Amino acid sequence: MASLIPRLADQKRIVIKIGSATLVDAKSGRLRAAWLQTLIDDIAWLKEQGKEVLIVSSGAIALGRKQTNLPSGHLRLEQSQAAAAIGQISLGQAYADALHKVDLIAGQILLTLGDTEERRPYLNARATLSTLLELGVVPIVNENDTVATSEIKYGDNDRLAARVATMISADCLILLSDIDGLYTAPPASNPDAQHLPVIEHITPEIEAMAGSAGSSLAKGGMTTKIAAAKIAIKSGTSMVIANGAGYNPLQAIANGATCSWFLAKANPITARKRWIHGALEPHGTIFLDAGAVKALLSGKSLLPAGVSKLNGHFSRGDAVILKDLHGAEIARGLVAYDRVDADKIIGHQSHEIAAILGYEGRAEMIHRDDMVLSVFETN
Repeated sequence: MASLIPRLADQKRIVIKIGSATLVDAKSGRLRAAWLQTLIDDIAWLKEQGKEVLIVSSGAIALGRKQTNLPSGHLRLEQSQAAAAIGQISLGQAYADALHKVDLIAGQILLTLGDTEERRPYLNARATLSTLLELGVVPIVNENDTVATSEIKYGDNDRLAARVATMISADCLILLSDIDGLYTAPPASNPDAQHLPVIEHITPEIEAMAGSAGSSLAKGGMTTKIAAAKIAIKSGTSMVIANGAGYNPLQAIANGATCSWFLAKANPITARKRWIHGALEPHGTIFLDAGAVKALLSGKSLLPAGVSKLNGHFSRGDAVILKDLHGAEIARGLVAYDRVDADKIIGHQSHEIAAILGYEGRAEMIHRDDMVLSVFETN
């Protein structure tokens, strides 16, 4: 079994989800500042190894609640949203200050679960996160509890983290929780519960093992973590549940601390390309000249200059088929422009796009990361 356990050292792009119960002290309602700095030290350690790291953090409501002396127990929706609006400021500042101490920069993005499921917000968020990672920034993704209702009601930030991980094709999603993984039964009430270090398949039996939340601050229990694992591994992202209460939790995982790994069957790029090629219905066809075909076959993106004509009605983010001028299918991909704008820029150089459209669009009609050659599934 030990040979199946992945190594943190082998993960290139890592998403870390931090729950409220891990980040905020349950008794005082204050941020665990010393703990947070050790986590950031761990992130600096990973960055020195060439890793890309993104954080999905809870905690805004818990911090805002303390600052405004809201009563204990259940809050009304508008109270939770107000607490989030207040706590979000101090939460973001805490991350920025801790990262600054290790010469790293924080970038904050507020998302709801809907932003990860609707096409345009998804594409915008993905592009922003990818750019931040390219710049060496540590993105801090917070649930936008000031306007969202489902996350506040259901505490589904584990699933939000999984959506973010799949959005950016992460290799690994780490859920730092108040439990060190999945057990065959709730360990607090069942002394015979056995820890599961590796889960290769999420079966009905595995789902039945999920318990409920056991903290006054944490709203998501093991059920939401299993749901997150199902999302992650389907998209090629392995997931680990680990106890984050102690200092330097990421180094603890790297050093073999008890945790549970959910194994993905494919890597994120392979899973994404299979999704583009087989799971999405094409909304149009793009016909390419010989030079563009040659560029695509060599692994390059599709530029507007290489497009000869368009068919179909598509919007930005839709799947389209790419064909040569003889009608042979070359690739499939996600187009970066609506049909009306695509018509205006085909055949033109990328540096002309701003003058033609009146705004600075993307240089590529389809980026190579959003494209799969049609020979892909036969390889």
